[in-house]
Amino acid sequence: MAWSTQQVAELAETTVKAVRYYHKIGLLDVPERTANGYKQYEVSHLVRLLQIKRLSDLGVPLSEVASMGHAGEDPDEAIRVLDRELEATVARISRVRAELAVILRHRAPAYVPPSFAPVARNLSDRQRSLLMVYSTVLSEKSVQEFRELLSEPDDTDEEFEALPPDADDAAIDRLAARMLPVVRRARERHPWSKAPAADAPRGAKHAEYTMAEAMVQLYNPAQLCVLKRLNALLQEEASGASDDAP
Repeated sequence: MAWSTQQVAELAETTVKAVRYYHKIGLLDVPERTANGYKQYEVSHLVRLLQIKRLSDLGVPLSEVASMGHAGEDPDEAIRVLDRELEATVARISRVRAELAVILRHRAPAYVPPSFAPVARNLSDRQRSLLMVYSTVLSEKSVQEFRELLSEPDDTDEEFEALPPDADDAAIDRLAARMLPVVRRARERHPWSKAPAADAPRGAKHAEYTMAEAMVQLYNPAQLCVLKRLNALLQEEASGASDDAP
């Protein structure tokens, strides 16, 4: 009994194109041809085609099908590798579904790290961008601390976000002065905020540089001036406290 390419493809529930491709990459031997030039597939070809399709359906890449051999050879190790890969895939899909559930529950943008989903809707686009950059360089613990800090908004947050780039020095000084007690209280409640990059996975310098670059490119000149003025005020306070210490 012999079959044509179309017939053997139908028996294996695949396509003629797939059969020809298997020939091309050496997975399936090319059968002999009849006098009129048509291929004649025999049982051995059908069995091999069924093997290829079965392994492919299991998720084995075609590049690895050949190494798994023909019937009679031991495929245990390749199957174990495939099973481990599938286990990792299932775990990843489960994690993604859990993250999507959090994002949907809080109606947060899909690109926001799931740990920030509860507060993401109340943030500006600029804050979300900073958040994404910070989450790539800070430790998981620091990211969680940062999320808790964001969950405690203050009136100065909106004022800072709305500050125009051409704000004058007086407006900058006023806002920095208003933000000073807010930041002071935040540092008291969250000591982590004094050195957020201290435990960064790739080192504090790398994290600090990345965070600083993000701020420079995302904040406008007036906002950057406010931050510089605020930092100067905090240093003055620290220096004064040090001088007053017995």
